Amino acid sequence: MITAALNRRNLLASGGAVLAAGVCGLALPASAQGLAPTPSMSGGSNNYRKGAPTVERIGKGGFWMSGTVRRAGDGAPLAAQRIQIWAHTTEGQEHEPQSHGATLTDKDGKFRLEMPQIIPIFGQPHAHLAYDSGEFKTVFLRPVMRSAKEKSLEAHFVLQPV
Repeated sequence: MITAALNRRNLLASGGAVLAAGVCGLALPASAQGLAPTPSMSGGSNNYRKGAPTVERIGKGGFWMSGTVRRAGDGAPLAAQRIQIWAHTTEGQEHEPQSHGATLTDKDGKFRLEMPQIIPIFGQPHAHLAYDSGEFKTVFLRPVMRSAKEKSLEAHFVLQPV
């Protein structure tokens, strides 16, 4: 059994360590203060369709697009935010209306939409996502999959108020 001796030297050393950690911010709870907004990606708006309908699923499904939406600065999850998703899939090309759909975030700022399998176009399997509802600055994302065999893809938005 190890017994720690409580003497003046140990008390001062321990107190100094706690004070130093507090000054450095290590004793404070982790926070998302200063969380930077997500920048729009080059090529993200390609084939965007303003007002694409909110849908339960795009096509026959089989592939899952998911992610989160948070507010810049404090990182708070944003509920009821509209995210449009489109891609080149086994059922249509990204410029075709049937390849587009939108979904809303839940109370935790999460979204998930089933769609047909994404397939490569111009050598890259990728999706397009957009936040464009007006309360926050518009953001377009174009995440690329590591492999066309993957059955899901995530994208995360950090939005800045307008």
